[in-house]
Amino acid sequence: MMFALGGGFSPRGGGPTSLEANAAAGLPHAEVPGDLREKVVKVLEHEPEHAYPQVHWRRDKWDRRPFTLLRFLWPHRFRLAAAIALVLIETIALQMGPVLTQIGIDDGVRADRRDVLVTAALVYVATVVLSGVLSNARVSYTGRLGEHLNDSLRIRVFGHMQRQSIAYYNEQKAGVLITRMTSDIEALAVLFQEGIVNLLVQVFTLLVITAALFFYDPLLAVITLAVAVPPTLITSLWFRDVSARSYLVVRERIAALLSNLSESLAGIRVIAAHNRRSTNMAMHSDLVGEHRDAAVAAAKANSIYAPATEFVGICTQAALLGVGGAMVVNGRISIGEMTAFLLFLTSFFAPIQTLVQLYNSYQQGGAAIVKLRELLGTEPSVAQAPDAYRLPPIEGEIELRNVTFGYADERPVLHNVSLRIAPGETVAFVGETGAGKSTVAQLLMRFYDPQEGSLLIDGHDLRSVEIASLRSQLGVVPQEPFLFAGVVRDNLAFAQRDASDLTLWAALQAVGIDDLVERLGGLDAVVHERGASLSAGERQLLALARALVARPRVLILDEATSNLDLVSESRVEVALDVVLESRTAVIIAHRLATARRADRIAVVHDGEIVELGSHDELVALDGRYAEMYATWVAHGGAR
Repeated sequence: MMFALGGGFSPRGGGPTSLEANAAAGLPHAEVPGDLREKVVKVLEHEPEHAYPQVHWRRDKWDRRPFTLLRFLWPHRFRLAAAIALVLIETIALQMGPVLTQIGIDDGVRADRRDVLVTAALVYVATVVLSGVLSNARVSYTGRLGEHLNDSLRIRVFGHMQRQSIAYYNEQKAGVLITRMTSDIEALAVLFQEGIVNLLVQVFTLLVITAALFFYDPLLAVITLAVAVPPTLITSLWFRDVSARSYLVVRERIAALLSNLSESLAGIRVIAAHNRRSTNMAMHSDLVGEHRDAAVAAAKANSIYAPATEFVGICTQAALLGVGGAMVVNGRISIGEMTAFLLFLTSFFAPIQTLVQLYNSYQQGGAAIVKLRELLGTEPSVAQAPDAYRLPPIEGEIELRNVTFGYADERPVLHNVSLRIAPGETVAFVGETGAGKSTVAQLLMRFYDPQEGSLLIDGHDLRSVEIASLRSQLGVVPQEPFLFAGVVRDNLAFAQRDASDLTLWAALQAVGIDDLVERLGGLDAVVHERGASLSAGERQLLALARALVARPRVLILDEATSNLDLVSESRVEVALDVVLESRTAVIIAHRLATARRADRIAVVHDGEIVELGSHDELVALDGRYAEMYATWVAHGGAR
C-alpha cells in the first residue's frame, strides 16, 4: 500500500475538465480575467483591516424564555428612555406653533405691539429649527439603536438555527427559514424604528393637542371631540380589522413566494434539464399574482380610510369655525385663540391617521414575533446533556450496542444492530437502497440519537460527551459534496482554519487533485456557490481532501466515490490505502470495488446486519453478498 504524495494525477480521466471546457466554449467562470484581478488587488490595497468577530455561542445554553418584544428591548431600556426623552421634547417644540401664533395675533397685532410680534415670530422660527434638529437627532439615534437590535437578533436567530439538529432541517422548508431571517426580522425592525418610536410621537402629540384644546376653551374642546372622535373611531376600527385580515394573507403569500424562489434556485439545473422553465415561470407568476392581490386588497382599504378621515376632519373644522366664530363675536374667546384652536385641530387628525396606519406595522411585527418565538423556542432533537464532558483523544474503537432507530418512531430503519469496530479497522456497509446503511453514518456523527441501544467510541457513550469534541475527531465525506462560495483554501481548511498551505497541498496530493487546483490558480482559486464551476467528481475529491485536512481519528465515507468516474475512483482507492492507514474507517459503499478493499464488510438488509466478514469470506459463504458480487461481476464491475 505505497503511495507517492508527489505523484498527483488528473481526475478527469484524459478528457478536459469542466473549467477547460468552459474556457473553450467562452463560458463564464473559466478564469478570473487579468484586468479584473488587477482591479481587485487595487481595491484590497485600500481595504481596512477587519478584526475577526468574537462570537460567544453555546450549544447547550441559551435564553429559553418565550421571546417577547418587551423581553427583547429590556436590556436596552436606558437607551430607549433617552429616545423617549428626545421624542417628548421634539413633540413639545413642534406644537409651539399655534401658541406662538395666538400670542402674535392677540398680544402683537391686536395690541399693536410690534416687538411682541417680532419676538413671537423669531421664537417660532427657533422652535422650527429646534424641532428639526431634535427630529434629526431622534431619527439618527433610534436608527442606530434599531440596527443594533436588528444585528443582535439576526445573530441570535442564526445561532439558534446552528443549534438545531439535522431532523429540523429535514422538516422545514429552506424558504420558510429564509423568511424568518429576512422578512420577519425586517418586520420587527420596522416595528421598532417606525412603529414604537412613531407611536410615542403620535401619542404625545395627541396628548399635547388635547391638553391645549381644553386649556383654550373646555366647552369648545368637548364639542370638537364629540364631533370628531365617534366617526373617526368607527372608521379606524373598520380599517384595523380589514387591514389585519389583509396583512395575514400578505404574510402567508410572501412566505410561499420566497419558498418557491428558494426551491427554484436550488433546482435550476433540474428545471433546465427537464425543460420546465416556462412551467415554473407560470407557477411563480401565480404566486406573485396572489401576493399582489392581497397587497391590493390592503391598499383598497387604505384608499377608503384615508379620505374618510380627512372628510371627518374637514367637517369638524367647519363645525368648529361656525361655533367658534359665534364665540369670538360674543367675546368668549379671542381671534388669536380661535386661530390657535383651528391650527391645533388641523394637527389633531394626523396622529390618529398615523396611529391607525401604524397598526399595519404592529400587525407585521406582532406576526414576526410569533414566528420568531416559535423558532427560538424550538428545542434541538439531539440535545447535548447538561453534564456532558469533553471527549478525550480517541483511538477509534466503535461499538453499536443493540441499536434500534427510525426517522419516524413507528417505522424503525435499524433493528437491534450490534457491531464492534476495532481501532484502525475499515468496515464497509453494503446493501440495497433503503436498507439503513447511511443511517449508520448519521448515528455515528450524532445527527440523530437511537431510540433504543447506544453507540460508543472508545467506551464513551455518544450521548454523554460534548458534541463539538466528538465531531472534531470525526471526518465525513457525504454522497452529495457541498462546497462553499469562496476560494479553495477556505473550503479545504473548513474544519481546521489554522491549517498550513503545506498541509492543504498534502491533502490535495493524497486524493490526486493537486494538478487540477494548480490549473485553477492554486489555493486562492475561486470556488463558486456549491462548486457550480466544477464537475461532480472534482467536487467530491475536494470534499475528500477537506476531510483529510481535519486529521480525523475516524473517517466516514457515505458513498463518497459514487460520483467518480472509473479512473478517478481507482486512483482515490489507492490514495485511501494511505489515508486510512492507522485510522478507523466506516465506508457506506455503493460500489463493491470500494467495499471489497475493507477489512470487513457488513451486509445490511431490512435494517439488520445479516452477514459480516471479509470479501473472500462472504463470497465463500455464498449468501446475499455473494449474490451482489456475482451480479456486479456480470455487469463488468470487477477489474
